[in-house]
Amino acid sequence: MAARERLELLFLHALPLDGSMWTAQKQLLPGSTHTPTLYPFGDSIEAWAAEALKIAKGDRLIVVGCSVGGSCALELAVIAPDRVAALVLLGTKVVHRPDPALHDAALRTLREKGLEETWNTFWAPLFSRSAESQVIDNGRQIMLRQSPLDIARGITVFHRRPSRDEFLATFPRPIVVVTGADDVAPGLEVSKAQAALARQGRLRTVGAARKPQFNSPSGHRDLRRMTGPGYELPWTDLFSAARFANAG
Repeated sequence: MAARERLELLFLHALPLDGSMWTAQKQLLPGSTHTPTLYPFGDSIEAWAAEALKIAKGDRLIVVGCSVGGSCALELAVIAPDRVAALVLLGTKVVHRPDPALHDAALRTLREKGLEETWNTFWAPLFSRSAESQVIDNGRQIMLRQSPLDIARGITVFHRRPSRDEFLATFPRPIVVVTGADDVAPGLEVSKAQAALARQGRLRTVGAARKPQFNSPSGHRDLRRMTGPGYELPWTDLFSAARFANAG
């Protein structure tokens, strides 16, 4: 297989986290799994997507994005649709309705009260009721390692991202939408609607309501459709990352 035809995984993190949220997934495809931190890439979702795309070498990418990372994944597919074999969107809302007051409030809290209070005010409440305390604390610790400047940049990128519902409806390759059964944002109903909108959309729900069965024959068929004949990706490990889907 030519180098450019090899499957690569590109994981794009949530706000206010960084590429380390994907530590457990970094070895899914050794040498072909990329987990960049997005904040240094610029001041817009378009700039983040363009820089993230440069990291991958091939033309057969599965791009996994969580929250604003999902928005970045969509933007990357807009830029280079022929290079994206599939998208996996965790806790991502494709329709964006600008909320300048919320944007200003987040930046003001960060500026005046710091990272800890910003986490407590804007991100901790978004975790689902079933999220384990260790998961929430891990997210908090990752945020506290970031610079306030990077978090401010991420907040602005998040609040200025474009809607991509029209693109979701026309993208010709598989899109898996992942949500927790009791996730708060964007929630199960929005996730269902987004999966239904996509031409090859599928919904995967994790949590008490329904756990994805990736070891089942139907799960294997889904994976073969996404990755090509003869290749099976260990998605069970990947979808453990869905617990961060509410992080912003």
